Amino acid sequence: MILEKLLRENICSLQPYSSARDEFKGDASVYLDANENPYNAPYNRYPDPIQWEVKVEISNIKNVPAENIFLGNGSDEPIDLVFRAFCEPRLDNVVAIEPTYGMYKVCANINDVEYRKVLLDENFDFTADKLLAATNLYTKVIWLCSPNNPTGNSLNSNEIIKLLELFEGIVVLDEAYIDFSSIDSFSQKLAQYPNLIILQTFSKAWGSAAIRLGMAFASTEIIAVLNKIKYPYNINILTQQQALKTIQSSVQVKDWVEILLQERTKLIESLKELDVVQHIYPTDANFVLVKVNDANATYNTLVEKGIIVRNRSNVSLCLDCLRITIGTPEENSVLIDELKIIS
Repeated sequence: MILEKLLRENICSLQPYSSARDEFKGDASVYLDANENPYNAPYNRYPDPIQWEVKVEISNIKNVPAENIFLGNGSDEPIDLVFRAFCEPRLDNVVAIEPTYGMYKVCANINDVEYRKVLLDENFDFTADKLLAATNLYTKVIWLCSPNNPTGNSLNSNEIIKLLELFEGIVVLDEAYIDFSSIDSFSQKLAQYPNLIILQTFSKAWGSAAIRLGMAFASTEIIAVLNKIKYPYNINILTQQQALKTIQSSVQVKDWVEILLQERTKLIESLKELDVVQHIYPTDANFVLVKVNDANATYNTLVEKGIIVRNRSNVSLCLDCLRITIGTPEENSVLIDELKIIS
């Protein structure tokens, strides 16, 4: 893969903004370079623009070299940056599975890039050939999400590999829910596939949606491009500090995942006994997609009781489906009790 051939011409020639902290590395006793207020430490100082300390800690947890890590304001930032880096508005296009996470399409529309949807099969899976058939010379990116949202299932790994080997553009694999899956992450295959970008997040298994921290793993060349076009100080010091604290509690995170997997099994077994439930789809995530008799009526009834799930009836292939996040044992019990009344 020749990255320059995939990048937008203006991005190739872009001279990025150079912040004060980019130009100086290390520690000093007097900082008079960035027009900061000298009082109210540490919040008076601009944060590390490349978040190196956080990346090193993530590297130790994820077994991905720190130089292959990009940190964004949620996963939505690297999603948007991929469009801005590789897709020329009104000329290039991207291909994505359908149904899937809605921000891929939103970012495509914001960046004025054609978004081509390829429906999944009856098992919510795909074939590389079908996705490739939807591409043309102007297809720069293919978007995959595994485990997928809102379907919950992991995509066929062999088909993902086939796509990586045959597609001459960028393949983005969103692994936001990988910590709940028995399928291995593709993060250990970065060296094999220079056209691969993997997205992960602190929002799910790590219980840190509020700090808005997303991760992108890719070749050093792609990471350099993302760093080139991001805003200079995209991750604030509070988020960096909390991320470091969360990483130090990785044992607790593993416990949370184990509890949620146990609760997922219990919730699915309870849902099977309800008349209102028609079908429960296989899941490798911290949620389950459930087909019910009347999703709109069931959703509205639950809302009236203060129970919020996600109605996915307006999504392709998900008519009368509710997406239910795995909660605490108490929250799951409240949901089941109310669904029993509806049944």
